[in-house]
Amino acid sequence: MPISRRSALCLAAATCSVGAAGPAAPALAQVAGGPAQARVTEVWGQFRLRFMAPEGRIIDTGNQNVSHSEGQSYGMMLAVSSDDRPSFDRLWNWTRRNLRRPRDHLTAWRWKPNVQQPVEDLNNATDGDLMIAWALLKAAETWNAPEYREQAVAIGRDILRLVVRSAGGMTVLLPGARGFERRESVTINPSYYCFPAIRALAGAVPDPAWVRIAADGLQILRAARFGRWNLPPDWLTLSRGDRRLSLPDNWAPRFSYDAVRVPLFLGWAGLGQEPAVQSAAIFWADPSHQRLPAWTDFSSNAVSPYGASPGIAAIAAFSAAVSGRGLRTPAALPQTDPMPDYYSGVLTALVSLARRDSGADFW
Repeated sequence: MPISRRSALCLAAATCSVGAAGPAAPALAQVAGGPAQARVTEVWGQFRLRFMAPEGRIIDTGNQNVSHSEGQSYGMMLAVSSDDRPSFDRLWNWTRRNLRRPRDHLTAWRWKPNVQQPVEDLNNATDGDLMIAWALLKAAETWNAPEYREQAVAIGRDILRLVVRSAGGMTVLLPGARGFERRESVTINPSYYCFPAIRALAGAVPDPAWVRIAADGLQILRAARFGRWNLPPDWLTLSRGDRRLSLPDNWAPRFSYDAVRVPLFLGWAGLGQEPAVQSAAIFWADPSHQRLPAWTDFSSNAVSPYGASPGIAAIAAFSAAVSGRGLRTPAALPQTDPMPDYYSGVLTALVSLARRDSGADFW
């Protein structure tokens, strides 16, 4: 079921005035206060206390205390959404000093502490760059600071220049500028399609490529469904010749820690009826689960032998709410701490933003 160009434009940009007929994705809610905003501010305070170093580095406590462009971007988004400019500036300044690539405006994907060369690989991670640019755009508007907008526009232009490709007649986002292209195929990470960020950048960096990215991204997500529950994978291969979608052999064939963000970003953009959201909600609500699963393997349909983190549980509840199916997730997890580690904390915090912005407020 191809998405209409009008729907894609409404998804990717702030206007719905041109294109073929089709239903528009709902605009993100602009919430200045209330319980949802109070919850965002509360969650950001907890996250900042646990995972942000004084110099502005977000620490991945579950991965040898490294830092990622992804983590910096999430911190920046949470800070600006909580009107915390001092923290935002520390985060952005640390990111520019330590992760800036020398020949463009994208950011290196990882920084390691306590080593002679903290940045060993200058390759970027497109999800981090998209979120950084979106956070800068929000900061420019929130604090009437045009310099942030200029920086976001520079990032947006380099995203279009360096990580957008045509493959099989489709416009796709590469996960990074290097290492994801072969002569016969490209590798895609479905969870890197952060549709609210794409929409924001389309308004700031006008280019028809954003419409194609949004439209073709949704087509890929509708087709890339695997296993018993028809779920999106962590990683995906797209054939240049015939558009065939398959699972790459160098990653586990799973709906797992990457792909859990797919229903989050779709629901955040007001697209709770998309198949990827619906199937994720059904998967997590399946009564056959003894506990809320963290992942499922497509080759065997087995689920994780341990329970999901509180962050994944938050996405499961969000997916159930925005799917419109009236689903309920399995019983509460034994952990009461919503942020036992960095990644669970990130997911918990992002859900608080998605609930506020999508209007799916069910505290």
